[in-house]
Amino acid sequence: MSKNTDKNALLKDVRFQTMRGSGPGGQHRNKVETAVRATHIPTGIAVIATEHRSQHRNKQLALERLQNRLNERNKKRKPRIKTRPNRSSIEKRLEKKRQRAEKKRQRQRVVNN
Repeated sequence: MSKNTDKNALLKDVRFQTMRGSGPGGQHRNKVETAVRATHIPTGIAVIATEHRSQHRNKQLALERLQNRLNERNKKRKPRIKTRPNRSSIEKRLEKKRQRAEKKRQRQRVVNN
């Protein structure tokens, strides 16, 4: 996997394909192959750009999107923060609950039979 996402280095690892873009635009869109698919060969990631009528602008846009995808893939994940309470904190919490329950029990009226 290539970690380098510099444009010049990235161009060596990318294969571009042109195709006809779908959607509205009529003859402007259907006659010329302006849509671009950029495939990063080492990873197999493919992105498509069809927004513009210019193949050159679509190529730049596809390359930008590919760079963003590779940057996201290369980001280091944050380690998971443990959220389970440890034994001593559980025991402290239960002890406080017992004390609170005892305090409330002592507030009750004494009923004589």
